[in-house]
Amino acid sequence: MRVYDLILKKRNGGELTREEIDFLISGYVDGTIPDYQIAALTMAVYFQGMTKNETLELTYAMVRSGDTVSLSKIPGIKVDKHSTGGVGDSTTLVLAPLVAAAGVPVAKMSGRGLGHTGGTLDKLESIPGFKVDLSAAEFFQAVREAGAAVISQSGNLVPADKKLYALRDLTATVDSLPLIAASIMSKKLAAGADALLLDVKTGNGAFLKDPEQSFTLAEAMVEIGTGAGKRTVAIITNMDQPLGRAVGNALEMEEAIRILRGEGPADLEELCLILGGHMLLLAQKSSTAESGAAALKELISSGAALEALRRMITTQHGESRVVDDTSLLPRARHSVTVPAGASGFVCRLKAEAVGLGAMMLGAGRITKESKINLAAGVTLLKKVGDRVESGEALALLHTDHEPASSVVEEVRALISEAYACSREATGPPPLVLGYVDQKGVTRLKNL
Repeated sequence: MRVYDLILKKRNGGELTREEIDFLISGYVDGTIPDYQIAALTMAVYFQGMTKNETLELTYAMVRSGDTVSLSKIPGIKVDKHSTGGVGDSTTLVLAPLVAAAGVPVAKMSGRGLGHTGGTLDKLESIPGFKVDLSAAEFFQAVREAGAAVISQSGNLVPADKKLYALRDLTATVDSLPLIAASIMSKKLAAGADALLLDVKTGNGAFLKDPEQSFTLAEAMVEIGTGAGKRTVAIITNMDQPLGRAVGNALEMEEAIRILRGEGPADLEELCLILGGHMLLLAQKSSTAESGAAALKELISSGAALEALRRMITTQHGESRVVDDTSLLPRARHSVTVPAGASGFVCRLKAEAVGLGAMMLGAGRITKESKINLAAGVTLLKKVGDRVESGEALALLHTDHEPASSVVEEVRALISEAYACSREATGPPPLVLGYVDQKGVTRLKNL
């Protein structure tokens, strides 16, 4: 078969077969099909879309392009949780030890932050000594000992996705829903979990800002997971304002520890309990997500969840005293306040602007090669619904830049503009907009 004919077929709205998709993916990975032809193909997919079967076969072909992980040596039902990325999203830092404390093994491969969204590995590496590059044997041993381990992805896990994503990034085809679904799910299927929980973010600070697109993506990913024989549930969650009050690597790690102590922000704790409840349901450890969430709340209250984090840190060679003394985490040299320009109630807090501000202070990467400052970031002293007086601090910037520097002044202005106040009190936005599972879509809010 000829690549030209397959590009033409897709351009004209035809459906590619399994054999044709396999030919394209294997040829692109081994270098026999050049970038410019796959670039044309991805643009054709962008405009014509893909059928459910095409998206499924593309995902499978991408999984077959490299190594896969077998978690069969770890007893029990392994549940993986994936977030599409947001601001202040430290849920994995909480959920890995919390769910492990409930007897569900968590063997997770995670990524690093890029742009305004943070990465779980960077947050964990703010713990002195914490090691994310474990061998397969060390990984399995860590899960057996601590119940949970979070490591970096294998170098040859889904190489097709690495090549395709880099190409899509350069050809304005990143936001093709079938390609997004195949990219995410190929990595999840290759990672070997028995069941999948997908946290699909929507709103201002999310990759997909339109809720309808987020529901469509969630449906596509659940279909792929279910088709692959994995119990899969997606939860569509709100990212109009950041989760919790910390944005930045060490800051979010500290906040996760506070959640496990029972001292953290209510919105972050609530979402962690909702997600965790579904993980327990998928692992057949609870009869409903609600009863699972209640069990997890008790594990926080009893201190069992915090001890699970201590074990996880120890098995990954980190300084476990950080659980008791968060001053061991990196600290920025300076703290700079962002004052309110008027009195009233916070009615808006743009998550994307906060994430960009944290990135500019050094907490995030502009490119994959960028170095980050683990101590940098933003603490949100006020969120939607909070009362504020003129001149009162809205947020705190943590930075190694001098307070009078142009970078800090620019970030102060950016964060200040992210806030809006009104005379009337506004309640916080809903955390969860809906669910998708093999039975269909459940919407909790009229969109």
